[in-house]
Parts: sequence; C-alpha cells; structure tokens
Amino acid sequence: MRRRDLLAQGLAALAAPALLPRLAFGQAKYPDRPIRLIVPFPPGGAYDTIGRPWADRIKNYLGTVVVENIGGAGGGVGAAQASRSRPDGYTLLLGGATTHITEALLKTKPTFDPLKDLTPVSSLISNQLMLAVHPSVPADNLREFVELARRTKPPLFYASIGNGSQHHLAMEMLKQHVGIDLQHVPYRGGGPAGIALLAGETSAMFGSGSLLPTIKSGKVRGLAVTGAKRFAPMPELPAIGEVYPGYEVLIWHGLFAPTGTPQPILDRLRTEVQAALQQPNVRERLIASGSGEPYFTTPEEFQARIRGDNEKYGKLIKAIGLRIE
Repeated sequence: MRRRDLLAQGLAALAAPALLPRLAFGQAKYPDRPIRLIVPFPPGGAYDTIGRPWADRIKNYLGTVVVENIGGAGGGVGAAQASRSRPDGYTLLLGGATTHITEALLKTKPTFDPLKDLTPVSSLISNQLMLAVHPSVPADNLREFVELARRTKPPLFYASIGNGSQHHLAMEMLKQHVGIDLQHVPYRGGGPAGIALLAGETSAMFGSGSLLPTIKSGKVRGLAVTGAKRFAPMPELPAIGEVYPGYEVLIWHGLFAPTGTPQPILDRLRTEVQAALQQPNVRERLIASGSGEPYFTTPEEFQARIRGDNEKYGKLIKAIGLRIE
C-alpha cells in the first residue's frame, strides 16, 4: 500500500466508537458547533495527511471538525491566524516543530510567539529522520561517513527540503556535534531533495518517511537515525546518539489552541486524543507507513519538549547565523 494510504488508515483508527470516552461538563456543553482545524501547509503534504484523517474520525466524539489549509511562510501564516483566534476551543492548530521553531527562532520579523500565543493541547505523533547517502559515497556506516567528511576538500554536498527546515538543522547540528564540514544545498521540498540524492547531485541528506522505500530498495544507503532510540521500520540502523552520544532530533506533531482557552475544554480535547492514540493497530499502521508512532506525553512533558527544542535549536541557529526574512 502507498505510504499515504497507510497513514490515513492509522489515523482513521483513532476514533473507534467503543474506545473514546466522553466527559461530562458542569458548564455549557462543548462543543455545540463545528471545530475548525487549521493545517498550516497546503493540501497533500505531511501535515495534511495527519490532519484530515484525524478530523474525519474524531467528529464522532467532538462533532464536525472542518479542516482549513492555510499555507505560507513555512507554516507561519496559518499558525499566526490560529494564535489570534478566539480562545474558545473552536479553533485548533495542527502544529509541529516547524511552526514552533521557524517562526520563533529564524524569522527577523515574527508574526506571533508560539510559546506565548499558543497552548499545547496534546502531542500526537513523533517521528525520526534518517541519514542516507548516495551509493557512490565510500561509507558503509556513520563513522566512515564522518571520517570521509573530515578529509574531503572541498566539502561534500548535502540536500535539505529547504532553509531552516528540521532536515537542514539536523545536519547542521550533526556537523557541530562531530566536527565536520558539509556544503548545504536547499531544495523546495522532500521530493526534489530526494531526486537530487538519487541522481548523485548531492552526497547525503536527512529524510523522513518518504525516504524509507528508497533506502529499503537499496537505491540509497541508510546510515543512521536521529531519535533517542532506533526507528522501528529500520531497526538495523543505529541511532546517531549510540555512536556519538548527546545527539537527538525528534520530529513531532501536536494539537494547539489559542492561549486563554478554558482548562475544561483543553482537558476534554486532551482526553479524547490520548484515548484515541491508544486504540489497537494505530501504532502498527503509523510505523508501517514510515510516519512515526503515537506520541504520548503529559501536558508538562510536551511543554518541556517544545521549550527544550527551542533552546537547543536557538543555540544552533545563533551559532551558524541563520535568519529568514
């Protein structure tokens, strides 16, 4: 099955009627009208393939959820609009590391503050990036790649899905962490970046689930993954932290509401989402699609992850002098 179909099935399972609890309220019933879910990227991308299945199935428990794609500025336009919405639980944002890092840390004129203007409702899914190289690169493992990069002049080229993307920052973090030099070549998305790697225009790149079939087919060589533990679809690849301790990059998605949303509404939403993520087969379907796995956290843990990532990437961005107008 196609990756998108598998992801849709995994997220469709999030709302089996027998498993999602309903909470009673002493206040007026929530919700009593459709909820608007802002997906801050155009239709068809990774955010959309998470947001739409979730919205379609969760309606059995929260009523109608209407997805609105508001793309632009690396997710900043949609996220800013969500942050300025009335804090009544009827506008939610499907956010991620992109919306909460790019806007806060990279832009010279940010339109909102994701740490102050948006409240985490619930974590949803976490994923890892995979480091892959072109077959012509004479490195069969991560250590060999690092040693090759140290002695290659001029530096090897690496692809990313764009300036300021997590794929870009993950490689810059690796460069700092192990002391190597590589030349960045940004592309407009994962498709063009992957094609460039396949063609040998670049030597390496970090990719997400879309890179998984290419690695498994042997068209590119997988070397390592970025999480704190090994990646279930490719357990033979070590985590970078196993070889070079202290390195970790996690891709995460979650639901956010405008700051000031009443606590009972946040609690209701969080309970529904967390229960949905624990339904049978959700994890297996997400893993099979290469899209990650359910990401269980408490509100405090999720907030700590967001703030920790902002601090970590903030230091990196300052060190490399990266800014986006």
